Amino acid sequence: MADTTHTYSLVYISAGSMSEARKLANILVEERLAACCSIVPDMLSIYRWRDAVEQAEECLLICKSRTDLFPSLSTRIKAVHSYEVPEIILLPMKDASREYLEWMDQVLAPETGK
Repeated sequence: MADTTHTYSLVYISAGSMSEARKLANILVEERLAACCSIVPDMLSIYRWRDAVEQAEECLLICKSRTDLFPSLSTRIKAVHSYEVPEIILLPMKDASREYLEWMDQVLAPETGK
């Protein structure tokens, strides 16, 4: 394994339901903005919203992508997400197996600027 120099990223996205999580994952994978989206069901989130403490059952998407695709990925999620302020968090990958990164490169949109 080699340092990926943060070329690749994980993107965390919360969704209000399993159906929304599936919809978002399908959009990102179909449009080649994510190589894979794993859905973690039954997450409980406790947060402050409009000066009140709220809680909601949600699903978490863990999307594997390239960092250069994040602006497009984020814009696309904001356009279709049901939340007024969707959680979209980019976490750079420090390292991953060469074979996995090669697969990601095969299925993702071409690098921007190339």
